[in-house]
Amino acid sequence: MFKYKPPKELRALFIAHYAPILLIIMVGPLTAFYNIWQIPLDKFLTIFFGLIIFLIGTYIYFKWEIFWYKTFKGQLVTTGIFSYIRHPHYTSLIFVGLGLALFFYSIFALVIAIIAIPIIIWSILDEEKHLIKQFGKEYIEFMKKTPWRIIPILY
Repeated sequence: MFKYKPPKELRALFIAHYAPILLIIMVGPLTAFYNIWQIPLDKFLTIFFGLIIFLIGTYIYFKWEIFWYKTFKGQLVTTGIFSYIRHPHYTSLIFVGLGLALFFYSIFALVIAIIAIPIIIWSILDEEKHLIKQFGKEYIEFMKKTPWRIIPILY
């Protein structure tokens, strides 16, 4: 069985990455229940596109999770979904957060999802410094071969 326990310093990052999604899950349904904080767009289309974005994020997450579980043994992983984007886990968190916010039709949840994006980008930049120290030239070559951190063509 795979027995990976993240170091204590990574646990704070875990909270920083997942707290926005938990807040969105808690706040989002309040929009419908109290009929407040609604996004001023067509309700059906917003919910529909939110569901699609959420499902894409969920797909990316499980694609990353399964691939990571089967592949990671302490080495630099550069194949599979990592051959398209360097940080599929963060990509999935952004898509899940934005998708849920739209699905709940909540401006407040959408603001939380948008605020989470710079936090995730900061984490990516910090993580890449660590990966360059850990893997050196191998990671720099991977960065050149896979230039997109989160979403191809955008970032």
